[in-house]
Amino acid sequence: MGTSGAKPWWRESAPAHNQLQYLELRDRIAAQIQAGVLGVGDRLPSERQLEDGLGSARGTVREALFQLEAEGLIYRRDRSGWYVCPAPILYDPTRSEGFMAYVTAQGRRPETETLSKRLVPAPDAVAGIFGVAEGTPLYDIRRLRSIDGRSVLVERIHVNPDLAPGLIDHSLDGSLTAVLKNAYGVAAARNRIAMKPCAILGDDAETLRARSGSPGLSVIRTSFDPAGRVVEYDQECWRHDAVIVSVDIRVAPPGH
Repeated sequence: MGTSGAKPWWRESAPAHNQLQYLELRDRIAAQIQAGVLGVGDRLPSERQLEDGLGSARGTVREALFQLEAEGLIYRRDRSGWYVCPAPILYDPTRSEGFMAYVTAQGRRPETETLSKRLVPAPDAVAGIFGVAEGTPLYDIRRLRSIDGRSVLVERIHVNPDLAPGLIDHSLDGSLTAVLKNAYGVAAARNRIAMKPCAILGDDAETLRARSGSPGLSVIRTSFDPAGRVVEYDQECWRHDAVIVSVDIRVAPPGH
């Protein structure tokens, strides 16, 4: 951080009133990121260093950092500090490629870790989605997915075991779409996708090593086979800064 022998940017003199306001501090940190002084994956100075070096109150420092987090410029690793975010991945919900495929296609390195996989009685809400009675056995799979070594989303997937018996005996540390297609001949004919902002809480925050309550993006995908049966119900919780939803829509000329 900074040129050898030069004063670090966060120890540069404060303005005349001797205390940066949080937006001024936000602008100063953002300028270091934009100039490349702070690169992707770099750790920011600690909150105490920013307080002491820039003459700012702790509350001011935290407001600035939370603002930068909300903008997707930095993220917090719980008990580790603040880091500069990598570029987000582009996600097109209208395309059929799974996570492993579209991340790889963008020159990035995807990874999947299966956290748990089991057969469970369907809770009422999920049973209704599958059109089965409450308590009907469904596969429940929880996975952590990463891009270039950074954890970006936690997902919980329910799958109809009648369509994929023995599914949890397979390794699911990769593409579930490929396992369903290659081992069972099951492929989605239609996907219904809903997205909304969310807060990352509880087990999801701990798994992602994120601050509880930090902003996230909820992506819920329901996949149907050609007969209209629900194959899988996937609930994803993304770090909000890790993804950009991008859709390329062809528009017909007027009169068509």
